[in-house]
Amino acid sequence: MKTLLKKTMYRSAFIFLSYFLLNMAACTKDAKNPSTDESQLRSNAQTNAVKAIDSNEKVAVNIQVFIPCANGGAGEDVLLSGFLHALSTTTINGNNVRAKFHFQPQGIKGVGLVTGDKYQANGVTQDQLKGSLVNGQYEETFINNFRIIGRGNGNNLLMHETFHVTVNANGALTVLIDKIESDCK
Repeated sequence: MKTLLKKTMYRSAFIFLSYFLLNMAACTKDAKNPSTDESQLRSNAQTNAVKAIDSNEKVAVNIQVFIPCANGGAGEDVLLSGFLHALSTTTINGNNVRAKFHFQPQGIKGVGLVTGDKYQANGVTQDQLKGSLVNGQYEETFINNFRIIGRGNGNNLLMHETFHVTVNANGALTVLIDKIESDCK
């Protein structure tokens, strides 16, 4: 159980940090500077909310995916390229952090390296997390729908993953779900 918790926490930290660093290096919209207007300052002090990162980008993608049911059931690698729409928002409010990530293929197409068959990628990946910067309380839900669609029947790779983790303020894992489904049609 501890190994699974470590794996889950490392995975979540990797996702969060990689997109945080990606967005820090890219053009981002920073939080507005506080207004010198006294009523605005009071309002800011009451909510204490600071948007750390808002990002809406297109990221170039080049990946190779094995489709086991392609090529008459013998399978083949498909080289895919195009763009991934990446939308992220991170908010730090006092000692709490919230983040939302949304990824969606845009024009990602590929060719089977054996047959030359054409494929396209579609689906949506979403990740939402919230946690305390003080006591380690943490919750994350990750849903991934990854589909590589070929022409005709029998060569489509359909993957779905639902991942959820909850860690209470004492650091105890209270919920862990990681369900991965894969189908080739």
